[in-house]
Amino acid sequence: MQIHIYIIGTLLMVLALVHIIFPKYFNWKIELQTLALINRQMMTTHTFFIALTVFLMGLLCVTSATELIETTLGNKVVLGLAIFWTFRLFFQFFVYSKKLWKGKKFETIIHIIFSVFWVYLSTIFFTIYFNN
Repeated sequence: MQIHIYIIGTLLMVLALVHIIFPKYFNWKIELQTLALINRQMMTTHTFFIALTVFLMGLLCVTSATELIETTLGNKVVLGLAIFWTFRLFFQFFVYSKKLWKGKKFETIIHIIFSVFWVYLSTIFFTIYFNN
């Protein structure tokens, strides 16, 4: 299981860094202009903190895989991570509209990749939790 924790950690840190391109990729300079200042700033601030949280989750996995697997505290953290990523998986299918990806090749590929990723994270974290 340790290798899975290292893989997850690395992928989470990469995912966090990908957030850097969000403002340009999603054209936030124009798209968010119609929002009130507080809403624009909340979008950018929350994106930053989501990226930071995801990066720190990844860093925790890379630096503390053994502790996450073998300690009582690690087991509780792993349960929290399992629940967090299971909720993210749920949102992938039941909160985001299918209109965002259905019938669009690139977006469908991204949807599938991230769906598989959320399943992988949830499965590994729950497996570790229930095997301890």
